[in-house]
Amino acid sequence: MAPDPLRDPIEAFLAMLAAERGAAANTLAAYGRDLRAAREEIGDLVTADSEALASLAEAWRELAPSSLARKSSALRQFFGFLADEGLRSDDPSAALPRPRTRRPLPRLLGHGEIGALFALAETEAAAGEGARMLALLELLYGSGLRATELVSLPLASVPRDAPFLMITGKGGQQRMVPVSARASAALAGWLALRPKGGRWVFPSPRGGHLTRVRLFQLLRDLAGRAGLDPEKVSPHVLRHAFATHLLEGGADLRVLQTLLGHADIATTQIYTHVDAARLVALVNSRHPLGSARVGRGQNPAPEVDQAARQS
Repeated sequence: MAPDPLRDPIEAFLAMLAAERGAAANTLAAYGRDLRAAREEIGDLVTADSEALASLAEAWRELAPSSLARKSSALRQFFGFLADEGLRSDDPSAALPRPRTRRPLPRLLGHGEIGALFALAETEAAAGEGARMLALLELLYGSGLRATELVSLPLASVPRDAPFLMITGKGGQQRMVPVSARASAALAGWLALRPKGGRWVFPSPRGGHLTRVRLFQLLRDLAGRAGLDPEKVSPHVLRHAFATHLLEGGADLRVLQTLLGHADIATTQIYTHVDAARLVALVNSRHPLGSARVGRGQNPAPEVDQAARQS
């Protein structure tokens, strides 16, 4: 059913996003906050002109580029919605401020830092809290789950035999996520100690499931005790490490896109940064002209030629 334009237009816009585009709850909440804050700043958005939108640059000047981009995106989509509903005959969103810097690449943990986290978690896994922490860590780094996907994981999504989890991600999209033998063992260890009752894999003592904030706190506490800088560790950083380390191991970018649940391959490219040194080494080892043994007019070395045919 189409939103009723006689209602609050912001609420009608959010209802449209949920019904027609399957927007996630977090996205709807963020867009709602952004639009209401803009309305408080410049007044009724239905009648706001280009000059009013341009004035938001001053109100938003301290924002990070990513926050500014999200707010501008929310308003651009909102004005498009108003035009579609016949509530405006023009679109003033061209006057909105735009971020000037590129989105920075996420922070990355090295293999040694990941190893330190797991070494400590494994030594503490005998107790209930330790078993839960190891299972959380395995599913973040071993399966690349988002924080929200992990903490809200229902028991029904954990099959008894198949090495997969059924995950409901952003926009209600479902995907199957492989679970390694290590992660399966850690998950089984936690489920054996998990308090009975409830529908969540990681229940909260207060009812419901573990919160994202609590997950963030648990990871930072583990990082500090493992001798790492807690500021470097978060659920998102572990998800990024999962993707990057798989790419380093030879995984295909399209496979990573599926595993991460990205609708757009461009998002996967941002999350799967590979260091320049490895790219140079890859060219030197796999490209015929990158080998020092290949001279002008010579054929590639047999092993290089064979690798080129297999790639």
